Amino acid sequence: MAEHPHALLVRKGYEAFTRGDMDTLRGLMAGDCTHHVPGDHLLSGDYKGQDAVIGLYGRLFEETNGTFSVDLSHVCVDGRGHAVSVHRYTAERNGKRIEQNGCLVFRIVGDKMTDIDECQEDLEREAAFWE
Repeated sequence: MAEHPHALLVRKGYEAFTRGDMDTLRGLMAGDCTHHVPGDHLLSGDYKGQDAVIGLYGRLFEETNGTFSVDLSHVCVDGRGHAVSVHRYTAERNGKRIEQNGCLVFRIVGDKMTDIDECQEDLEREAAFWE
């Protein structure tokens, strides 16, 4: 059975992110795509537009000196424009290390990501890592 196109889109995004291929990522997003980062830390907030979202991804790598790594576990879709990815990520920053699960909730219109909501396994651990 073939994988749903929305799952393929999400997988393609993770592959591009892992390679640092921001041009491919940009092409997967609508021009006004928004990425929402929960919590209360230096990266929390709403990043609206391709440039802002790509800037956020660049900061993940900059703030962690390139140690930010994500391993996609699986993708679930509803066939109505939503996809949820589950992943495990690791990073090191200022003598700290984080390793935990997270997920992204995507809204997809046509063949573009329009909205990305980030969820974390432990928001307090996430905030402590970024302080």
